Parts: sequence; structure tokens; C-alpha cells
Amino acid sequence: MNSSTQPTIAIVGAGIMGRCLAWQLCQHSANVHIFEQSSPNNSSAAAYTAAGMLAPLSELESSEPVLFELGQQGIALWQQWLEQWQATHLWGQSNTLVVAHPQDATSLEQFNQSLQQKLQWLNASELTAQLNQAQLNQYEPELASQFNRATLLHGEAWLDNRAVLEHIAQQLSSAGVQWHSNTNIQGVEPYQITYQQQSHAFDYVFDCRGLGAKADISTLRGVRGEVIRVQSQEVTLTHMVRLMHPRYRLYLVPRGSGIFVLGATQIESEDTSPISVRSALELLSALYSIHPSFAEARILETASNCRPALPDNLPAIHQQAGLIRINGLYRHGFLLAPALATMACNIWQGKTNLSGLELVHHGQIKEP
Repeated sequence: MNSSTQPTIAIVGAGIMGRCLAWQLCQHSANVHIFEQSSPNNSSAAAYTAAGMLAPLSELESSEPVLFELGQQGIALWQQWLEQWQATHLWGQSNTLVVAHPQDATSLEQFNQSLQQKLQWLNASELTAQLNQAQLNQYEPELASQFNRATLLHGEAWLDNRAVLEHIAQQLSSAGVQWHSNTNIQGVEPYQITYQQQSHAFDYVFDCRGLGAKADISTLRGVRGEVIRVQSQEVTLTHMVRLMHPRYRLYLVPRGSGIFVLGATQIESEDTSPISVRSALELLSALYSIHPSFAEARILETASNCRPALPDNLPAIHQQAGLIRINGLYRHGFLLAPALATMACNIWQGKTNLSGLELVHHGQIKEP
């Protein structure tokens, strides 16, 4: 299919992974085609539902150190790209405050101990600080009236996920990427993809379909997540908040203009139906417990979706001649996609070869 000196690349799947990869490939003079089963602004995509958190420290307590390392790379790349695109208004680097009500104080202690052990191993203990109530009042006065202590996590950030998805699509179109929307892909194989009952050849193929790749990755599963968007003119929180919760990793992300994203449930199910009564009650009760003035907030939207996960909940890059599959980003799509895109681009260029390797703990990504 390549009729010029530029390699012609097919990316199947236009979620956050596919878009980040397309941008990286464009920087290496590739002729990129993106194939997506829906439209570029598909509201059913998992990335469209996400809170857009870039929170490697928050996740480190219960995840592998490799996710922290990739997440740190991801934050640096997001900052670089958004500056390049003159779109720094699409993110906020507000740090995270981890808090707990008295009945969950033990959970906060366990969180702090686990996080500190891992940070010491990574020589990064300076990234957290323990705040008493007076110190918390300096950072976030409206939280200090509800909580007498907090853990401050430096350097974490958030993205306006929907605006970022749209902005990347615009940047890719300006860079000459060809979009093939509403395309039903019947097969993804080395050097070719099949759609409209015909095979089409490429110099290289990348599979970024998420759950759409279940037929080719037998261990892939969906994990349901639900979020709620609210708006309040009475709450002025500026930091991201993680509230210790007995069932969920519960986050509150400020988006400006009084808008907050609250999430997310984590349910082993591939059901994408609307939010359940139980989840709505738990999330809204937690929201009210963070700040009583949320009682008068307006619910703008509830949303649910499924995130693609592998058995160990770690991402995977699988390489073979003419084809790379990237999957299993789980709850960390926006955080990990830039670093994984860079790694996949290096594999394509022959700078790294992961075939047959399992090196998760050394910064590499293992095969599914």
C-alpha cells in the first residue's frame, strides 16, 4: 500500500491510546490511518467517560511501581504536548489531597504506609507530605472543616478528558492523519486489516481496540466504572480529593466553573447500562460527606462504561512482525497512554524488541 517513502500505518481504535499513538507516529513522518467503528467524538468510548486523572501517586499504593514510572512519563508528555498545542487550559496540576472520615482512619494509615514503602524503594519519598488540620486549612480551607488531617500528593494533575479527545483529533487531522469513521473492522492481522469484507494492506498495523479486541486476546475482560458530574456554586475546592472508601477508589476532580467529576465504582462486570441505584447512593453520599454544600449541587450527568483489563490489571504490548497490540490500560488510560505510545513507537522503529519478554518490574510491558 505504501507508494511513497513514508510508511503507511493503520491504527485500529481511536480511543485515548490510539490517538496518542497516532500523534507519536506523526512525529516520525508516518502516513497514519485511524480506523474507528464509530465517530471521532464517540460518547460511548471508555475515555469519554473517564475522570481524566493523572494520579500515579494515588495509584501506586495498590499497583506495581512500573505504573508509577510510566505515569510520571505520561504527565511529562502531556505537559509537553499541551504546550506544543497551545492547549494548557485543558489540564490542571492541582495535586491530590487524600482524606478519611474517622471510621476509615485505619485505611488512610494503611494507604500512607504502603505508599511510603514503595516511594522509598523508588527514592521519591519527597512527593508526599502529612498535613494536620491547620496545614490542611492552608491548602483547602473547605476540607479542613470536615477532616482533621490529610496526605498531600505532589505533582498529580487532571485533564478535561472530552476536550482533550476532541483536541487531539483536531491536531491529528491537521497533521494529515486520515480518519476512517464508522468502519466495522472484521479482522486485525499482521500487515493488514479487514473491513467491508475486503483485506487492506499496510506497512504496519497497531491494534488499540480495547475491549473490541476480545476475540484476539482471550484473557481480556471489562471492568465497569460509573461516574457522576455535578455543578455547585457553593463549593470552591481546587485540589483533587481522594476519599478513603470501603469499596471504591473514590475521587473528586474539580473542573472549573463549579463542575466536579466524582468517581469511580469498580465492578467486575461488562454491563454498560446506566448507573445503578446502589452506586449512585454511595457516590452521592460520599460527595455530601466531603462537603455538605454539595447537597444543593445539580447533577449534570451520570455515566457508566467498561475499562479493558488483563488478569494482572497491568497494560500489555504484544509484538509480532507487522503487528503490535496495545491493551489492558484498565483504569489508567489517560495516565499511561502517552508513555505506552512512545514505547510502541520505539518498537516499530526497531529500537526495542519485546517479543517473548516479561519485564514488567523493569519498566517493560509484558505480552498478554
